[in-house]
Amino acid sequence: MNRAVAQQSSAEHLLTGPILPLLLRFSLPNMVAMLATALAAMAETVYVGNFGPPALAGMALVFPFVMLQTMLSGGAMGGGVSSAVSRALGANDPGRANDLAVHALWIGIAGGGIFMLMMELLGPSLMAALGGSGEALLQAVAYGEVAFLGSIFVWVLNTLSSVLRGSGNMRVPSVTLVVVALAQVFFAGALGLGWGSLPQLGMRGVAAGGVLANAVGALFLWGYLASGRGKIKLKIRATQLVRQHFHAILRVGAVACFSPFQTVLTVLILTHLVTKFGTQALAGYGIGTRLEFLLVPIAFAVGVASVPLVGMAIGAGDSARARKVAWTAAALASLLLGTLGMVVAVAPQLWTALFTQEPLVMASSAHYFLWAGPFYGFFGLGLSLYFSSLGAGRALGPVLAGTFRLLVVAVGGALLAYWNSPAWMIFALVGVGMAVYGISTALFIQYTPWGEK
Repeated sequence: MNRAVAQQSSAEHLLTGPILPLLLRFSLPNMVAMLATALAAMAETVYVGNFGPPALAGMALVFPFVMLQTMLSGGAMGGGVSSAVSRALGANDPGRANDLAVHALWIGIAGGGIFMLMMELLGPSLMAALGGSGEALLQAVAYGEVAFLGSIFVWVLNTLSSVLRGSGNMRVPSVTLVVVALAQVFFAGALGLGWGSLPQLGMRGVAAGGVLANAVGALFLWGYLASGRGKIKLKIRATQLVRQHFHAILRVGAVACFSPFQTVLTVLILTHLVTKFGTQALAGYGIGTRLEFLLVPIAFAVGVASVPLVGMAIGAGDSARARKVAWTAAALASLLLGTLGMVVAVAPQLWTALFTQEPLVMASSAHYFLWAGPFYGFFGLGLSLYFSSLGAGRALGPVLAGTFRLLVVAVGGALLAYWNSPAWMIFALVGVGMAVYGISTALFIQYTPWGEK
């Protein structure tokens, strides 16, 4: 009884407590976890740097697909999961929330299986279509062949993390992801570089480290939810699968999945444009986009913190509070990413020197940051509002904003290629695309009804 009372009191606090302190309390553990994940990716890049510029170029080729998987499982579909769970809890229906958790798990397993098959069968062709060739393509394929064998673990880990976040529990998924990141750093280094008496497996070993780490994290969260220690209990055998629960998740998550595809297609277009400037330029661009893998988690941490607050408010019929949460989170994310963007625009070596001392590679990254960095704040604005819209069950507007960004990059990129423009103009196009995304997302959120009469 005391436990039920405590859970009810916690839910009421999420519906009535001051917004900014709640956002900060939810964002900080997520930010630590996401930064740990990004740092693990940085460590991978450092390890790969030991294999030379072709390996770094190979990472630039495979990176968009790694990013796509993370955004699909943890962001888009994960946002749909958190939204459905939080709205059920906001409507004071914990039984429905438990049922949604089981349905989410099966969606995660199916999504991971589909992604694995897609990348194992089509990955080499897709990376070759980007312009990859020679040793760079061989290195990219070697990494991808192993990394995507573990797609189911990635999807289950991110799906169950989203279930917990939807209930307002940020601590357990955050701690889990930190441990997964630390394990990935160790396993990737040990297997990739051959620490101790282990053989050096190169790119395949680096990828295998991530697979092992994600498997451990996925199994832990499965056991945690099955034990019933949180607000949500995973009752797999006792839960009957019904269409309406799948629909509650997929009507938001499936629409939201268009956004990661748009984002990655945008990156693919830009990567293809950069490949014509040579391996050093591509390696420098890859190091530059790696910073976005650090920026995305920051915006993700703030945005995903808004999902349960927005979702519970919508479930309780308080759309005004839901909007206040969304705009507060957006302002916070914009401030954080905008500040970091200006820092690397002024002092790019703070980032690039972590990975290479090759002059041409460093120069390429410096040009990228000079033109893209000042626009990171717009990227934070759009990404945070994207997550808030998932909490409200209204994903279409931000998806359309992503379409506008894609069109700007595709049309602008085609014109720049036709004019044989220098690399800095392509990097400037990155910034313009971010500005279009942030501003158009804000306009869609402003004028899309969130349950108002």
